[in-house]
Amino acid sequence: MRQSLQILTDELRRLKTEGVGVVAVSDEALAALRRVVAGRQERSRQTPPAVAPFPGNVRAPVEGALPAYTPPAASAPAAPVLPTAPVAKLPASPVVPPLAGDKRTRWDALLAQVTGDLTCQANVRPGKKVVLGVGSLDAAIMFVGEAPGAEEEIQGEPFVGPAGQLLTKMIQGMGLRREDVYIGNIMNWRPQMPTVAGREQVGNRPPTEEEMRYCLPYLLAQIEIVDPAVLVALGSTAAQGLLGFRSFKTLGEVRGRWHNFAGKPLMITYHPSYILREPTNRKKRLIWEDLLQVMERVALPISDRQRAYFLER
Repeated sequence: MRQSLQILTDELRRLKTEGVGVVAVSDEALAALRRVVAGRQERSRQTPPAVAPFPGNVRAPVEGALPAYTPPAASAPAAPVLPTAPVAKLPASPVVPPLAGDKRTRWDALLAQVTGDLTCQANVRPGKKVVLGVGSLDAAIMFVGEAPGAEEEIQGEPFVGPAGQLLTKMIQGMGLRREDVYIGNIMNWRPQMPTVAGREQVGNRPPTEEEMRYCLPYLLAQIEIVDPAVLVALGSTAAQGLLGFRSFKTLGEVRGRWHNFAGKPLMITYHPSYILREPTNRKKRLIWEDLLQVMERVALPISDRQRAYFLER
């Protein structure tokens, strides 16, 4: 049990370093964890303590150990019952028919199909929006994230929250404007989490493989319309989706070198949120080195000053 907990702790630490702030846990997993804790408590009650419980002999709690579960008092008010997570089973991925006309006409037709998609609509909470990409339809660089967040589902545009604002600064550091590139996500809706009725969702979770597979045809259609020279995957989840859901332990294993998706060169780098919590020059430089490779690939001019961004002094 101790070894399993250590493995779990190591994995959560890894996800935190990659910018993942919320991890979805199923009701079944939580129930199993509570059963384990309750069983350990029951055994501890049945076994006499080896040391008399004098104040001087009280042991300090082990760091990282699970807190003891204390049943609520009978007079305590019942906690609100959270609705279950959205149904995992999704229909077959949509088929995007051949789109005719110029780029704008084809993109408008794709937007109409995505916003009219019944599955997309069913996974968007009332008052929120389905999200498609934004930017230049003639862009040489296309950034791809994983899914919309709270601000994105309100505005119907990807990367408009804090991470999006940082992405805009990164683009400006490349000598471009936000409107010079194309920015999209694999997912077209914000992955739902259990929420108390009448309240806004708090936090985000990574989309499941099934959710991403459903939305991938819409991403492929955007790539076909924009026809960028280079794709840039932002973060571990986006990398998983664009690498065919192949396994890797850390993003460091696949970032910083060229891959391929849909016939396009693919560079993988960290999500902007990776440096939001700890904006050190070291972390900024890791992303910037990947973007320098992108700039070189599309023949953007690179000044000596740009090459020296975020170098430790």
